[in-house]
Amino acid sequence: MEHMIYFRTDSTDPAYNLAFEEYVLTNCTEGNILILWQNDNAVIIGRNQNTAQEIDCAFVAANGIRVIRRNTGGGAVYHDLGNLNYSFITDDSADRKGFTEPVVKALQGLGLDACSSGRNDILVNGLKVSGTAQQISKGRILHHGTLLFDSDPSMIAGALTPDPTKFQSKGVKSVRSRVGNIRAQLVQDMDLQAFWRYLERSLAESLIFSSLTEQEIQKVLQLKAEKYDTWEWNYGKSPAYALHNKQRFPGGMLDVHLSVAGGKITGIKIYGDFLAVRPVEILETGLVDCLCRADALRATLDRLPVADCLGGITAEELIQVILSSN
Repeated sequence: MEHMIYFRTDSTDPAYNLAFEEYVLTNCTEGNILILWQNDNAVIIGRNQNTAQEIDCAFVAANGIRVIRRNTGGGAVYHDLGNLNYSFITDDSADRKGFTEPVVKALQGLGLDACSSGRNDILVNGLKVSGTAQQISKGRILHHGTLLFDSDPSMIAGALTPDPTKFQSKGVKSVRSRVGNIRAQLVQDMDLQAFWRYLERSLAESLIFSSLTEQEIQKVLQLKAEKYDTWEWNYGKSPAYALHNKQRFPGGMLDVHLSVAGGKITGIKIYGDFLAVRPVEILETGLVDCLCRADALRATLDRLPVADCLGGITAEELIQVILSSN
Protein backbone atom coordinates (compact mmCIF):
# COMPACT_ATOMS: atom_id res chain seq x y z
CA MET A 1 0.00 0.00 0.00
CA GLU A 2 1.27 3.47 -0.86
CA HIS A 3 0.35 5.74 2.09
CA MET A 4 -0.70 4.42 5.49
CA ILE A 5 -1.85 5.84 8.82
CA TYR A 6 0.44 4.28 11.41
CA PHE A 7 -0.36 3.40 15.02
CA ARG A 8 1.72 1.86 17.80
CA THR A 9 -0.11 0.59 20.89
CA ASP A 10 2.78 1.33 23.27
CA SER A 11 1.76 -1.72 25.29
CA THR A 12 2.73 -5.38 25.58
CA ASP A 13 -0.55 -6.37 27.29
CA PRO A 14 -2.32 -8.75 24.88
CA ALA A 15 -5.80 -7.87 26.15
CA TYR A 16 -5.12 -4.14 25.67
CA ASN A 17 -3.56 -4.65 22.24
CA LEU A 18 -6.49 -6.68 20.92
CA ALA A 19 -8.92 -4.13 22.33
CA PHE A 20 -6.87 -1.35 20.68
CA GLU A 21 -6.96 -3.17 17.35
CA GLU A 22 -10.72 -3.76 17.58
CA TYR A 23 -11.36 -0.11 18.47
CA VAL A 24 -9.34 1.14 15.50
CA LEU A 25 -11.08 -1.31 13.16
CA THR A 26 -14.58 -0.27 14.21
CA ASN A 27 -14.01 3.46 14.70
CA CYS A 28 -11.33 4.59 12.24
CA THR A 29 -13.40 4.25 9.10
CA GLU A 30 -11.22 5.97 6.50
CA GLY A 31 -7.77 5.41 5.05
CA ASN A 32 -5.30 2.55 5.02
CA ILE A 33 -4.02 1.75 8.51
CA LEU A 34 -0.97 -0.11 9.80
CA ILE A 35 -0.46 -1.14 13.43
CA LEU A 36 2.75 -2.78 14.68
CA TRP A 37 2.55 -4.24 18.17
CA GLN A 38 3.99 -6.78 20.61
CA ASN A 39 2.50 -9.02 23.27
CA ASP A 40 4.28 -10.31 26.33
CA ASN A 41 3.98 -14.07 26.91
CA ALA A 42 0.52 -15.10 25.72
CA VAL A 43 -1.41 -17.70 23.81
CA ILE A 44 -3.81 -16.03 21.39
CA ILE A 45 -6.79 -18.27 20.63
CA GLY A 46 -8.75 -18.13 17.38
CA ARG A 47 -12.29 -16.85 17.76
CA ASN A 48 -13.93 -20.20 17.04
CA GLN A 49 -11.60 -22.46 19.00
CA ASN A 50 -12.23 -24.43 22.18
CA THR A 51 -9.62 -22.89 24.48
CA ALA A 52 -9.23 -25.89 26.79
CA GLN A 53 -8.37 -28.14 23.86
CA GLU A 54 -5.73 -25.79 22.45
CA ILE A 55 -3.42 -25.20 25.43
CA ASP A 56 -1.45 -27.12 28.02
CA CYS A 57 -3.18 -25.59 31.03
CA ALA A 58 -0.52 -26.65 33.55
CA PHE A 59 2.35 -25.32 31.43
CA VAL A 60 0.52 -22.05 30.78
CA ALA A 61 -0.19 -21.52 34.49
CA ALA A 62 3.34 -22.46 35.58
CA ASN A 63 4.92 -20.02 33.12
CA GLY A 64 2.57 -17.09 33.69
CA ILE A 65 1.28 -17.15 30.12
CA ARG A 66 -1.87 -15.12 29.39
CA VAL A 67 -4.62 -16.75 27.33
CA ILE A 68 -6.66 -14.30 25.24
CA ARG A 69 -9.21 -14.94 22.49
CA ARG A 70 -9.04 -12.76 19.38
CA ASN A 71 -11.86 -11.75 17.03
CA THR A 72 -10.45 -13.49 13.97
CA GLY A 73 -10.53 -17.15 13.01
CA GLY A 74 -7.62 -19.53 12.52
CA GLY A 75 -5.54 -21.43 15.05
CA ALA A 76 -3.89 -20.70 18.38
CA VAL A 77 -0.51 -18.94 18.33
CA TYR A 78 2.12 -18.17 20.97
CA HIS A 79 3.34 -14.60 21.41
CA ASP A 80 6.31 -13.28 23.35
CA LEU A 81 8.62 -10.29 23.07
CA GLY A 82 10.56 -12.06 20.34
CA ASN A 83 7.45 -11.88 18.16
CA LEU A 84 6.20 -8.82 16.26
CA ASN A 85 2.58 -8.48 15.15
CA TYR A 86 1.21 -6.42 12.30
CA SER A 87 -2.32 -5.31 11.43
CA PHE A 88 -3.54 -3.88 8.12
CA ILE A 89 -6.96 -2.19 8.15
CA THR A 90 -8.53 -0.92 4.95
CA ASP A 91 -11.78 -0.90 2.98
CA ASP A 92 -13.43 -4.27 2.40
CA SER A 93 -13.06 -3.78 -1.36
CA ALA A 94 -9.31 -4.46 -1.07
CA ASP A 95 -7.78 -7.58 -2.58
CA ARG A 96 -7.55 -9.90 0.42
CA LYS A 97 -4.92 -12.11 -1.18
CA GLY A 98 -2.58 -9.15 -1.56
CA PHE A 99 -2.11 -8.45 2.14
CA THR A 100 0.80 -10.85 2.56
CA GLU A 101 2.69 -9.44 -0.44
CA PRO A 102 4.28 -6.40 1.28
CA VAL A 103 5.36 -8.58 4.22
CA VAL A 104 6.88 -11.21 1.93
CA LYS A 105 8.67 -8.49 -0.08
CA ALA A 106 10.00 -6.92 3.11
CA LEU A 107 11.44 -10.26 4.21
CA GLN A 108 12.89 -10.84 0.76
CA GLY A 109 14.52 -7.40 1.06
CA LEU A 110 16.57 -8.83 3.94
CA GLY A 111 17.89 -11.56 1.66
CA LEU A 112 15.47 -14.20 2.98
CA ASP A 113 13.85 -16.91 0.87
CA ALA A 114 10.31 -15.86 1.83
CA CYS A 115 7.00 -16.84 0.24
CA SER A 116 3.27 -17.17 0.96
CA SER A 117 2.07 -20.71 1.50
CA GLY A 118 -1.21 -22.50 2.12
CA ARG A 119 -4.22 -20.58 3.29
CA ASN A 120 -2.57 -18.26 5.82
CA ASP A 121 1.18 -18.83 6.25
CA ILE A 122 4.40 -17.05 5.32
CA LEU A 123 7.46 -19.28 5.08
CA VAL A 124 11.18 -18.56 5.16
CA ASN A 125 13.37 -21.39 3.90
CA GLY A 126 10.37 -23.69 4.25
CA LEU A 127 9.72 -22.85 7.92
CA LYS A 128 6.61 -20.99 9.06
CA VAL A 129 7.41 -17.53 10.42
CA SER A 130 3.96 -15.98 10.12
CA GLY A 131 0.31 -16.96 10.35
CA THR A 132 -2.45 -14.55 9.33
CA ALA A 133 -6.22 -14.09 9.74
CA GLN A 134 -8.92 -11.63 8.69
CA GLN A 135 -12.14 -10.02 9.88
CA ILE A 136 -14.77 -7.81 8.24
CA SER A 137 -16.55 -5.08 10.22
CA LYS A 138 -18.66 -2.17 8.99
CA GLY A 139 -17.26 -2.27 5.47
CA ARG A 140 -13.66 -2.43 6.71
CA ILE A 141 -11.34 -5.42 6.68
CA LEU A 142 -8.67 -6.31 9.21
CA HIS A 143 -5.78 -8.51 8.15
CA HIS A 144 -3.31 -9.29 10.91
CA GLY A 145 -0.43 -11.67 11.41
CA THR A 146 2.49 -12.74 13.53
CA LEU A 147 6.17 -12.48 12.68
CA LEU A 148 8.33 -14.91 14.64
CA PHE A 149 11.57 -12.99 14.88
CA ASP A 150 13.35 -14.38 17.94
CA SER A 151 10.73 -16.27 19.96
CA ASP A 152 11.49 -19.04 22.45
CA PRO A 153 10.76 -22.33 20.64
CA SER A 154 10.46 -24.29 23.89
CA MET A 155 7.66 -22.00 25.04
CA ILE A 156 5.86 -22.33 21.71
CA ALA A 157 5.98 -26.11 21.96
CA GLY A 158 5.07 -26.23 25.64
CA ALA A 159 2.16 -23.80 25.68
CA LEU A 160 0.25 -25.14 22.69
CA THR A 161 -1.46 -28.50 22.53
CA PRO A 162 -2.79 -28.65 18.95
CA ASP A 163 -5.21 -31.32 17.82
CA PRO A 164 -3.02 -34.15 16.45
CA THR A 165 -5.18 -34.56 13.35
CA LYS A 166 -4.09 -31.09 12.25
CA PHE A 167 -0.52 -32.26 12.05
CA GLN A 168 -1.32 -35.62 10.54
CA SER A 169 -3.08 -33.93 7.66
CA LYS A 170 -0.07 -31.69 6.96
CA GLY A 171 2.52 -34.42 7.58
CA VAL A 172 4.21 -32.44 10.37
CA LYS A 173 5.28 -34.16 13.58
CA SER A 174 5.52 -31.22 15.96
CA VAL A 175 5.18 -27.49 16.36
CA ARG A 176 8.95 -27.19 16.86
CA SER A 177 9.76 -28.81 13.52
CA ARG A 178 7.26 -26.64 11.74
CA VAL A 179 8.10 -23.08 12.79
CA GLY A 180 11.28 -21.03 12.62
CA ASN A 181 12.62 -17.67 13.72
CA ILE A 182 13.47 -14.95 11.20
CA ARG A 183 16.58 -13.79 13.07
CA ALA A 184 18.26 -17.19 12.87
CA GLN A 185 18.03 -17.06 9.07
CA LEU A 186 19.25 -13.49 8.46
CA VAL A 187 22.35 -12.96 6.35
CA GLN A 188 23.24 -9.95 8.52
CA ASP A 189 22.06 -9.98 12.15
CA MET A 190 19.79 -7.32 13.62
CA ASP A 191 17.80 -7.06 16.83
CA LEU A 192 14.03 -6.82 17.00
CA GLN A 193 13.94 -3.04 17.34
CA ALA A 194 16.01 -2.72 14.15
CA PHE A 195 13.66 -5.18 12.44
CA TRP A 196 10.69 -3.09 13.63
CA ARG A 197 12.20 0.08 12.17
CA TYR A 198 12.93 -1.77 8.93
CA LEU A 199 9.28 -2.82 8.61
CA GLU A 200 8.14 0.76 9.20
CA ARG A 201 10.18 1.75 6.16
CA SER A 202 9.24 -1.27 4.05
CA LEU A 203 5.48 -1.89 4.44
CA ALA A 204 4.36 1.40 2.88
CA GLU A 205 5.77 4.17 0.71
CA SER A 206 5.03 6.65 3.48
CA LEU A 207 3.62 6.50 7.01
CA ILE A 208 1.43 9.12 8.67
CA PHE A 209 2.09 8.71 12.39
CA SER A 210 -1.08 8.87 14.47
CA SER A 211 -2.33 8.11 17.97
CA LEU A 212 -5.62 7.79 19.81
CA THR A 213 -6.90 10.60 22.01
CA GLU A 214 -7.09 10.15 25.76
CA GLN A 215 -10.87 9.78 25.45
CA GLU A 216 -10.42 7.05 22.83
CA ILE A 217 -7.86 5.27 25.00
CA GLN A 218 -10.40 5.19 27.82
CA LYS A 219 -12.81 3.43 25.46
CA VAL A 220 -10.09 0.92 24.59
CA LEU A 221 -9.55 0.28 28.31
CA GLN A 222 -13.28 -0.20 28.78
CA LEU A 223 -13.40 -2.71 25.93
CA LYS A 224 -10.41 -4.50 27.41
CA ALA A 225 -12.07 -4.77 30.83
CA GLU A 226 -15.49 -5.78 29.56
CA LYS A 227 -14.33 -8.28 26.93
CA TYR A 228 -10.68 -9.28 26.62
CA ASP A 229 -10.02 -9.54 30.36
CA THR A 230 -13.02 -11.80 31.00
CA TRP A 231 -13.14 -15.56 31.46
CA GLU A 232 -16.41 -15.63 29.51
CA TRP A 233 -14.68 -14.34 26.36
CA ASN A 234 -11.37 -16.14 26.68
CA TYR A 235 -12.55 -19.53 27.87
CA GLY A 236 -16.33 -19.55 27.76
CA LYS A 237 -18.57 -22.09 29.40
CA SER A 238 -18.35 -25.72 28.31
CA PRO A 239 -21.73 -27.40 28.69
CA ALA A 240 -22.07 -31.16 28.27
CA TYR A 241 -23.17 -31.48 24.66
CA ALA A 242 -25.06 -34.63 23.78
CA LEU A 243 -23.46 -35.10 20.35
CA HIS A 244 -19.99 -34.38 19.05
CA ASN A 245 -17.95 -34.86 15.88
CA LYS A 246 -14.99 -33.22 14.22
CA GLN A 247 -13.34 -33.52 10.85
CA ARG A 248 -10.53 -31.80 8.97
CA PHE A 249 -11.20 -30.33 5.52
CA PRO A 250 -8.94 -28.31 3.18
CA GLY A 251 -10.45 -25.16 4.73
CA GLY A 252 -9.60 -26.18 8.30
CA MET A 253 -10.75 -28.24 11.27
CA LEU A 254 -14.49 -28.30 12.03
CA ASP A 255 -15.44 -29.38 15.57
CA VAL A 256 -19.22 -29.50 16.17
CA HIS A 257 -20.99 -30.03 19.51
CA LEU A 258 -24.77 -30.08 19.43
CA SER A 259 -27.85 -31.18 21.30
CA VAL A 260 -30.94 -32.46 19.53
CA ALA A 261 -34.46 -32.92 20.91
CA GLY A 262 -37.54 -33.93 18.95
CA GLY A 263 -35.44 -34.09 15.79
CA LYS A 264 -34.50 -30.40 16.10
CA ILE A 265 -31.21 -28.77 17.03
CA THR A 266 -31.65 -27.18 20.46
CA GLY A 267 -28.08 -26.01 20.86
CA ILE A 268 -24.91 -25.99 18.78
CA LYS A 269 -21.32 -24.84 19.21
CA ILE A 270 -18.90 -24.78 16.29
CA TYR A 271 -15.17 -24.71 16.98
CA GLY A 272 -12.21 -24.90 14.64
CA ASP A 273 -9.23 -23.16 13.10
CA PHE A 274 -11.03 -22.11 9.91
CA LEU A 275 -10.34 -18.58 8.69
CA ALA A 276 -13.65 -16.82 9.26
CA VAL A 277 -14.26 -13.11 8.68
CA ARG A 278 -17.66 -13.04 10.41
CA PRO A 279 -18.65 -14.54 13.79
CA VAL A 280 -19.57 -18.24 13.68
CA GLU A 281 -22.32 -17.40 16.18
CA ILE A 282 -24.38 -16.27 13.17
CA LEU A 283 -24.56 -19.92 12.08
CA GLU A 284 -25.07 -21.22 15.61
CA THR A 285 -28.05 -18.94 16.19
CA GLY A 286 -29.48 -19.63 12.74
CA LEU A 287 -29.36 -23.41 13.17
CA VAL A 288 -31.26 -23.54 16.48
CA ASP A 289 -34.71 -25.12 15.94
CA CYS A 290 -33.65 -26.47 12.55
CA LEU A 291 -34.59 -30.08 11.83
CA CYS A 292 -31.45 -32.21 12.01
CA ARG A 293 -31.66 -33.62 8.50
CA ALA A 294 -29.88 -32.74 5.28
CA ASP A 295 -32.67 -30.94 3.40
CA ALA A 296 -33.62 -28.75 6.36
CA LEU A 297 -30.00 -27.95 7.17
CA ARG A 298 -29.32 -27.09 3.54
CA ALA A 299 -32.34 -24.78 3.33
CA THR A 300 -31.32 -22.98 6.54
CA LEU A 301 -27.66 -22.63 5.58
CA ASP A 302 -28.61 -21.27 2.16
CA ARG A 303 -29.92 -18.18 4.00
CA LEU A 304 -26.78 -17.74 6.11
CA PRO A 305 -23.28 -16.36 5.23
CA VAL A 306 -21.54 -19.73 5.50
CA ALA A 307 -18.45 -18.71 3.52
CA ASP A 308 -17.80 -15.68 5.72
CA CYS A 309 -18.39 -17.65 8.94
CA LEU A 310 -16.43 -20.80 8.03
CA GLY A 311 -13.79 -19.57 5.58
CA GLY A 312 -13.06 -22.32 3.06
CA ILE A 313 -15.37 -24.85 4.71
CA THR A 314 -18.60 -25.33 2.75
CA ALA A 315 -22.20 -25.75 3.85
CA GLU A 316 -22.13 -29.35 2.61
CA GLU A 317 -19.07 -30.09 4.72
CA LEU A 318 -20.77 -28.60 7.80
CA ILE A 319 -23.87 -30.72 7.12
CA GLN A 320 -21.64 -33.78 6.80
CA VAL A 321 -20.13 -33.17 10.24
CA ILE A 322 -23.51 -32.41 11.86
CA LEU A 323 -25.13 -35.55 10.53
CA SER A 324 -22.09 -37.68 11.37
CA SER A 325 -22.55 -36.54 14.96
CA ASN A 326 -26.14 -37.67 15.09
